[in-house]
Amino acid sequence: MSIEPSAGAPRCHHADAREPEGYWAALGESRAHLLLTDPPYCLLTRRRKGGDERDPRAHKKIDRNPIVRFETVRDYRVFTEAWMTRAVSWLTPEARLVIWTNLLGKEPITTVAQQLGYTHFLGEYVWGKRTTDKNANEQLLRVYEVALVFSRTPLPPLGPGDAPAVWAVVGGYDDDAEAERWGKHPHHKPFSVLEPLVRTYSRPGETVLDPFAGSGSTPAAALRLERRAACMEIEPEWAARVTNRLREGRS
Repeated sequence: MSIEPSAGAPRCHHADAREPEGYWAALGESRAHLLLTDPPYCLLTRRRKGGDERDPRAHKKIDRNPIVRFETVRDYRVFTEAWMTRAVSWLTPEARLVIWTNLLGKEPITTVAQQLGYTHFLGEYVWGKRTTDKNANEQLLRVYEVALVFSRTPLPPLGPGDAPAVWAVVGGYDDDAEAERWGKHPHHKPFSVLEPLVRTYSRPGETVLDPFAGSGSTPAAALRLERRAACMEIEPEWAARVTNRLREGRS
């Protein structure tokens, strides 16, 4: 498959993050200053004793398409090596990696990042998901997600007037009503959750790379904060939706 580099209006390319074509289409001869992405989590295939797949939570939100499952954590590491090795070759030397994951994915992602030279683990950024208890006048945090932050070099020390990095945020799944508007992707993240990451690890005019665009939350946040967005998505329907979202946001 041959894809020409983007020109003009923002676009999410239908491409596989493990292959070079999507990166070439999204970036051309340029390089990104931040990798901020939400790859498939390390969800393992459920099987019965006889080996047949078993999915007791079928049709619940977490199991709706697009969901990718892996037979073993080792398979997930192979997948991670494939896409991350490709992605970091399109970054500037000083670029940071910010990668959303679940509990099983932390070790494979950390191992691969360190193998690729991102030996400084800066920390975990935590999104506390806010829900509303209908039986009382209070809001509860029932689940959370984390993004791992890596760098080739340590963060410089803060000066007396410097703002500290943000390491936790509280927000609902669809506080900005963008998930409802753009298809209810199961891994949508609101702008309020992504904003601190984009602001901390990139600057206006720089490029934010997202090889797993999903609903387009990350590239949309990048454009809103006056960065350039380079993105791709393996599901053609979602790639088209993200393109529409980015172009409407620029109109």
